Amino acid sequence: MTTISGAIPRTAFITGVTGQDGSYLAELLLEKGYEVHGLVRRSSTMSRERLDDLEVLPESLRHLHLHYGDVTDASSLTRLVLEIEPDEVYNLAAQSHVRVSFEKPSYTADVNAMGCLRLLEAVRLLNERKSVRFYQASTSEMFGGLPDTVPQNEDTPFHPRSPYASSKVFAHHTVVNYREAYDLFACSGILFNHESPRRGENFVTRKITRAATRIKLGLQEKLSLGNLAAKRDWGYAKDYVEGMWRMLQHDEPGDFVLATGETQTVQRFVDFVFEQLELDPTDYIKIDPRYFRPAEVDQLLGDPSKAQDKLGWTATTSLEELAGLMVDSDLELARQEAVLEEARHV
Repeated sequence: MTTISGAIPRTAFITGVTGQDGSYLAELLLEKGYEVHGLVRRSSTMSRERLDDLEVLPESLRHLHLHYGDVTDASSLTRLVLEIEPDEVYNLAAQSHVRVSFEKPSYTADVNAMGCLRLLEAVRLLNERKSVRFYQASTSEMFGGLPDTVPQNEDTPFHPRSPYASSKVFAHHTVVNYREAYDLFACSGILFNHESPRRGENFVTRKITRAATRIKLGLQEKLSLGNLAAKRDWGYAKDYVEGMWRMLQHDEPGDFVLATGETQTVQRFVDFVFEQLELDPTDYIKIDPRYFRPAEVDQLLGDPSKAQDKLGWTATTSLEELAGLMVDSDLELARQEAVLEEARHV
């Protein structure tokens, strides 16, 4: 693992640090010797399970600092950024569920679009004092998966098909604007689907692995899903945060697609998961119209050539390997659940 050089460690500020990508990024930066500051939303129940899973040396955790705040609150963001004075800022905070964005479009726009703008303003102010680099989490959903634009690269026109995607297009263009207007070192990573054992359970891949492992142990009978024919370019989140970091180490700021360059259907991911558990998915899968999107994105396939050429980044984990990692993790959770269930009936 490459580490940063010099006696003075670099400092990073991560919004969305308790999410899948935020936790893996914090882990990576701590391994590289960074001081890592993370933004945490205050709530009555603190969700930090992913940070508890960080695979770093105990002494490295002394360099992880969490701060209460919210990307919907400009004053708290500005205060934290100016106090911490990070060298690198990673904006991973988002309402990131596409289906939920149709139900909560205003909230999605406030967090994803305006949240990015508020953070960029804070970074712009800090950049007047010292050089700072900014990363924005863009998404392949911005492309919309139109049939005549496959594969998608950095020059592919956007055609957002959800409030989530629309909010991310606003944020993406705002990053370009701040880069050009204020000479800010600002990058957007256009990441295609990336999954892991730390993925939220309301996302389809984790929903599948969680349900399948519970079915295996007799804790669940059926799994309801939507469009099994949808095609996605799926990678491993731990690989992708390495790409985020590499963008901010590059000589010049820019936008980069991170993807595997291969596409698989939801049905194929289901097959990988159930095969590993020696189950026949046709015995357990139920199609439920509630899980179909109002405007479907049928196919997303990324062209990661620019990231490979300029950043030396490539995805290293196959979808079958990724499914295995997720099954192993969720099978352990299911076993723990089974033990508790048995104890309740003793």
